[in-house]
Amino acid sequence: MSADLVTPERITETEKLIRPHIRRTPVMRVDMRDFGAKPLPVDLKLELMQHSGSFKARGAFTNLLTREAPKAGVVAASGGNHGAAVAYAAMRLGVPAKIFVPSVTSSAKAERIRSYGADLVIGGDRYADALAASEAYVATSGALAVHAYDQAETLAGQGTLGKEIEDDLPEMTTLLVAVGGGGLIGGIAAWFRGRAKVVAVESDGAPTLYEAFKAGRPVDAPAGGIAADSLAPKQVGQLMFPLAQKYVEPPVLVTDEEILAAQKALWAGARIVAEPGGAAAFAALLSGKYVPGPDERVCVLVCGANTTAVKFD
Repeated sequence: MSADLVTPERITETEKLIRPHIRRTPVMRVDMRDFGAKPLPVDLKLELMQHSGSFKARGAFTNLLTREAPKAGVVAASGGNHGAAVAYAAMRLGVPAKIFVPSVTSSAKAERIRSYGADLVIGGDRYADALAASEAYVATSGALAVHAYDQAETLAGQGTLGKEIEDDLPEMTTLLVAVGGGGLIGGIAAWFRGRAKVVAVESDGAPTLYEAFKAGRPVDAPAGGIAADSLAPKQVGQLMFPLAQKYVEPPVLVTDEEILAAQKALWAGARIVAEPGGAAAFAALLSGKYVPGPDERVCVLVCGANTTAVKFD
């Protein structure tokens, strides 16, 4: 399967397939003055409330429900959220799972993966290292590999979030989306296909799509920053890049300080607990790196909550 088969029709079919297994996450209408900024009504799509704590459950269930897993089960490489989602879906569907993560994975994500009964393996210092270790395991075990972003089933699953947002907010004109490997924004772009302005937001410590746009193809980029456990692969996916070129605005880069400020503002102003990658899109708006036009109806995707930022001791 290739990216040109990730059509709105396929995404609609996928949504029907995975709907019994995923949550329809809520939308919250806020005003930016609640966060110390100029007045502006904004919708927050709270996908951080999805099973396993992020949007990744959509792609995980799509893979496990459309591809046959062998006795060896499934394997995934992940900065944390994809691994948690695959582990959760595997637990629900009764499939063994082995998850490879880099050492930068947060303790919250590692604990969540283990809580779903998966075998957790630390495979190197960065996502690319964990991916290489997972591929070596697949070669010897025959397990089914579920890629975090560069796989058509994953793109179709994440695209269901675009459909859900449009169903809930038909008047929306602009959607801000955080980017790591690009599976989320690629799936969303495949759904909207220009019907809405899709704005990519990246950490300046991991500007994968930004560098790909400059080069005209996916290229290696730095893989650091505060959101390295969710927004820092070496490259964006090959499948999503043609979709991004057609349907995604050039990336907005935000700093670690701006992401941290967005996390704090979401908690202080709306009692939303977002991980750094989950708050990155909001950081673009809060910092003024993205300024909407007077006629734009803006939605910000808050896409992950696997953090120990708030503890109840």
